[in-house]
Amino acid sequence: MKVAKRARGDNGSLPERSMRFLVSVIDSQTGSATPEEMAAIDAFNGGLRERGQFIFAGGLSAPDSAKVIDNRNNIGEITSGPLHGGSEYLSGFWIIDCDSTAQAEELARNASKSCNRKVELRPLL
Repeated sequence: MKVAKRARGDNGSLPERSMRFLVSVIDSQTGSATPEEMAAIDAFNGGLRERGQFIFAGGLSAPDSAKVIDNRNNIGEITSGPLHGGSEYLSGFWIIDCDSTAQAEELARNASKSCNRKVELRPLL
């Protein structure tokens, strides 16, 4: 996946943004987007790229394909299935670059509308 490039400033440096966020898509199915939802997601992604806010986005496979790996103290434990069960799960995500929390919240509202799903917004450390 190609990451959008931001325009360089007069001194050749990239502009700094103050915050990066994870926008997690919450769903109860995998690959459930309609053609109309996919078109809206593509348009949303295009806007993020145009404004230099797009870092990465991706969909995730169903939770039953997950593996939980614990190698603390070299135990090498691998457990099949998701860490947490439940009817809703993470089905995709965006990592976005923003100037403020308010801007990230607005983008998350637009993301939710575009994919027609609930989203969770969390700042990256």
